[in-house]
Amino acid sequence: MGEQVLLFREKQRFTQFWLWVVILGVAAIFWVGFIYQVVTGNNFGRNPIAGAEAAILVVLVGIGLPLFFYRMALITEVYPGKVELRFSPVNFKPVQVELHLVRDFERVTYNPISDYGGWGIRFGLKGVAFNMAGNEGVKLYFYNRKPMLIGSQRASELFEAIRQAKEAGKGPVP
Repeated sequence: MGEQVLLFREKQRFTQFWLWVVILGVAAIFWVGFIYQVVTGNNFGRNPIAGAEAAILVVLVGIGLPLFFYRMALITEVYPGKVELRFSPVNFKPVQVELHLVRDFERVTYNPISDYGGWGIRFGLKGVAFNMAGNEGVKLYFYNRKPMLIGSQRASELFEAIRQAKEAGKGPVP
């Protein structure tokens, strides 16, 4: 079996300024506490922790948290007959959506907070959503389950690629 033709690929990252302010602010608190307590020898807070524990927390939260969010990405790929979604580093194996199971799809503008509860992989009353930023995407309607929203910074291109992939996935009719 040969390699499939890639019709669309998009890699999105968290780019919201407010999110990075929060993440880096939390990391900075741990760095300040570590430097104040371990380097200067003063107590940080009412119940200071040992130097080794502080070092572990700085590595986990002060370095690990920003690095985790920096590496986080939603990768959307459209091939004839299927869509693959990977929320890296959370999904080790891509989520595959076979387009013959999709009865309809549309380009949508949505409210990430009120419709799905935010960004990321979201499960709710309106179905599942894979989104990183913005408020546009393509909503897939299935025959046998709740809808799925794929957030995109290039929603029109994604919609067109899914249309082409669904047509290409039909194959010859016997």
